[in-house]
Amino acid sequence: MFELTEDILDPRPLIEKVQHSGSGALVLFLGVVRDEDQGRKVRYLEYDAYRSMAEKEMRWVGEEVVARWPSTRIAMRHRVGRLAVGETALIVAVSAPHRSEAFEACRHAIDRIKEIVPIWKKEVWEDGEAWLEGHPVKK
Repeated sequence: MFELTEDILDPRPLIEKVQHSGSGALVLFLGVVRDEDQGRKVRYLEYDAYRSMAEKEMRWVGEEVVARWPSTRIAMRHRVGRLAVGETALIVAVSAPHRSEAFEACRHAIDRIKEIVPIWKKEVWEDGEAWLEGHPVKK
């Protein structure tokens, strides 16, 4: 489960996807829109993506995680479109036999998503806006 969606994110399907009898740990990360960034009041965020490439790269990140931590299972969803303060933009779920590898794998996945997945974020403030993230695909 590696996808982009315009729908509100629900962690339950991702938990169900990664949970199994051999998982002693399940780490769930939710990236949530905050109301302030660097002293500016955030009104909302807009996410855009090169959809087919972004989902392909998300799968690649998942494969990278499993190659590095073979006993893990991973799923992720990222929202696109306009998100209000308090809404969830990203969910990453990772299960593993032990908590240390689940936490490490989840953190690695989040960092890699930000590094290589072609998703762009526009932050809209009360006094302006700017595209803040988004990088060309690197391998």
